[in-house]
Amino acid sequence: MATKTGEVQAITSSHFVVPVPFRTPCDDFARILACQGMLRLYALWTRRGTAGIPAEVTRLFPPLGLLAYIGTCTLPPFYSEAFRFALYPLYDQWALRQLRPGDCIISSYAYVNSCFAWARRHGGKTFLDAGNSHPDNFWEIVEEEHRRWHCRYPPVARFYYERARRTVEHADYILSPSTYVRDSFLARGFKPEQILDVIYPVNLSHFTPASQERPRNRPLTIVNTGSLSLRKGTPYLLEAFRLIRKEVADARLLLTDAVMDSAKPILARYRDLPIEWAPHLSKDKLAERLRSADLFILPSLEEGLVRTAQEAMACGLPVILTPHTGTNDFVTEGVNGTVVPIRDPEAIRDAALTWWDKIQKGYRVPAADVQQKVSFERLEGVFIGHLRRLGFLSSDRLIDNQRAGT
Repeated sequence: MATKTGEVQAITSSHFVVPVPFRTPCDDFARILACQGMLRLYALWTRRGTAGIPAEVTRLFPPLGLLAYIGTCTLPPFYSEAFRFALYPLYDQWALRQLRPGDCIISSYAYVNSCFAWARRHGGKTFLDAGNSHPDNFWEIVEEEHRRWHCRYPPVARFYYERARRTVEHADYILSPSTYVRDSFLARGFKPEQILDVIYPVNLSHFTPASQERPRNRPLTIVNTGSLSLRKGTPYLLEAFRLIRKEVADARLLLTDAVMDSAKPILARYRDLPIEWAPHLSKDKLAERLRSADLFILPSLEEGLVRTAQEAMACGLPVILTPHTGTNDFVTEGVNGTVVPIRDPEAIRDAALTWWDKIQKGYRVPAADVQQKVSFERLEGVFIGHLRRLGFLSSDRLIDNQRAGT
């Protein structure tokens, strides 16, 4: 185990618990641990388990999940999110009763603070899956954005932010999916050896490039398949689209009808724009929607690693992203995308018009390299490498240690 001095010491326990209320990127770590015989418990508040994780190690607490679902169906987005956050301490106490001395835990922000603290007191180690940047970084940049737009909502419920900060205090290791996340923790006192670089994989059985040539009569079609909010840079996306239409009058914008409360007043200012909406789609239909477009744009102000952008890149779309999206790590300028500054619709417009010129000339983005980087096998190799280096997994116990990416 890496200590404060960087030494390596023997690990007496290699049993892991993955407590997450619902399906998250932690599921992939649980699958890998299960394959290595190291997953003792996977705890959810849903009615069903998760594919690839054995039922015998899965524990479910669906009453809490039902409450969260009722909140989602009956409350506005901000309040339904806050209501879900308010259930985390109850989930935490339920998960705590499942722990044993020596358990190591993988979870994410605010879910299981009591479990993290208990595990460290009883011989285990804690791994924080940092799906966003450090909570202080998250709060500072998103709060500033909310002030800019006179938004009456905070970035998230304040009690969730405080709880997320306490999670960080109990974390031995940070599972960081991007340079942006890594830098946010380094800037706040974490040591490089505490930060374990990982990636979030994409289901490549769904997200693949189009097999046919792009229709010549299709107008410039821009897509964004995530939710819309101030954190996601929605004002700059809409303003950039308005600027683009001054140059390409028939340009289209495809958006998903997942509008957070912070973005609703912004959308009202852009009622004149022709936007083609879609509901939440299955992976197959989502991939089809991506392949029906030419360019993916996401000018987020804060992300850990944007899976929607990864999915677009796997489908062969060029992307326009900011340096705060995490997925910008996969961008090769002019080859598969462009990275623009935050809060800069003019830069988005210029990049979009440059890509439109290339697309009209028949340019196709090479997707094979990105697909290899976002495969499950790549994550598996990287994560197993971390476990071996830290002493959780010995060579004689390693299963399928010749996976791609090791």
